[in-house]
Amino acid sequence: MSRKKIMVVGASAWQVPMIQKAKELGYIVGVVDYNPEAVGIQFADKYYNASTIDPEGVCEAARQFGANGITTVATDMPMRAIAYTCEKLGLIGIDTETAIRATDKYEMIRAFEKHAVPHPWYFVIQNGEINSVKDKITYPCVCKPTDNSASRGVIRVNSAQELEEAVNYSSENGRSGNVIVERLLIGNEISVEAFAVNGQVHVLAITDKLTTGAPYFVEMGHSQPSKFVGEVRNQIVSAAASAMKAVGIENGPAHVEMMVTEDGPVLIELGARLGGDFITTDLVPLSTGIDMLGATIHIACGEPVDIEPKFDKASAIRYMKTELGTMKQVTGLDEANMVPGVHRVAMLKPIGEEAVEIHNSLDRVGYAIAQGDSVTEAVQLCEEALHCVSVTVNG
Repeated sequence: MSRKKIMVVGASAWQVPMIQKAKELGYIVGVVDYNPEAVGIQFADKYYNASTIDPEGVCEAARQFGANGITTVATDMPMRAIAYTCEKLGLIGIDTETAIRATDKYEMIRAFEKHAVPHPWYFVIQNGEINSVKDKITYPCVCKPTDNSASRGVIRVNSAQELEEAVNYSSENGRSGNVIVERLLIGNEISVEAFAVNGQVHVLAITDKLTTGAPYFVEMGHSQPSKFVGEVRNQIVSAAASAMKAVGIENGPAHVEMMVTEDGPVLIELGARLGGDFITTDLVPLSTGIDMLGATIHIACGEPVDIEPKFDKASAIRYMKTELGTMKQVTGLDEANMVPGVHRVAMLKPIGEEAVEIHNSLDRVGYAIAQGDSVTEAVQLCEEALHCVSVTVNG
């Protein structure tokens, strides 16, 4: 029997775990990326040079490769190229309409509204025209581009006087320039790591989040399992399943973000793909034993998936905080990685890059991941490991 071929869209550091997992499972792996120096290429069997957001380029690469399946991890916009490819080549995955609803925040919230999924009030601003909506907006609120991710362009707006500047900031950080203004949700931010099989939604883990808070709301930590249990957990599961069905995810993973407010869970947004920030590559396997990477590869290639929990542990990630300036030296990584229970401590920025104020996820410089018998223990292990690391900067 010939080995199946999986195409991974993107070959950056975020896709490396997917590429390596596919190789481990015995697949022939092709990657497509515009950057011929992308780090993941060395782990693949075949490389194709095309932009991950070019539907025709990705489709042609998959056709030449003879892909039996196509997927990605932790990145939203390539989902449109993946959907296009699935439709053209008859592969398993989301369709183009679902991809648009999962990558355009306006189309997404309209789908939530249509299917009665709990969501904040919202207004869409095109071409910076705020006059028609500024008298309808209440403050504080949140402004963000309709078509970007990783917290890019997301900002809190406290008053009408701040609105124009906030809209410009969000617009400049998007592709189309369109901006969505939403109610500021107050509560506990979580994400739901879920998987659909033939339209049936399975919630595999609920992740509690630690963010920078206003004004940019960048995630600085995650932990599993969630502190929410009982009826609130049931509400979270129901909201996640309803959101996935509203968007149209029939087969494959989803990363569903929501806020647990005093009125119950309210959707923020979702991605029709595996979650980033090492949640699905590391935290889910460490807390449950479920291999979400493997399941995603298998379902894309039309094979059975195993999404049953293997054990009940806790996992956490905490991102590093440093002084601002040019990073000149990093010490203590080896010591940090030797802390019992620590899964990995690593840098996200190399020596010579700037440690800047954290406005989006790409500004973070390093992290620690740990496993424990409780969330408290896992978080403490992360903090102990990070305490071992010293970053020297020149201001």
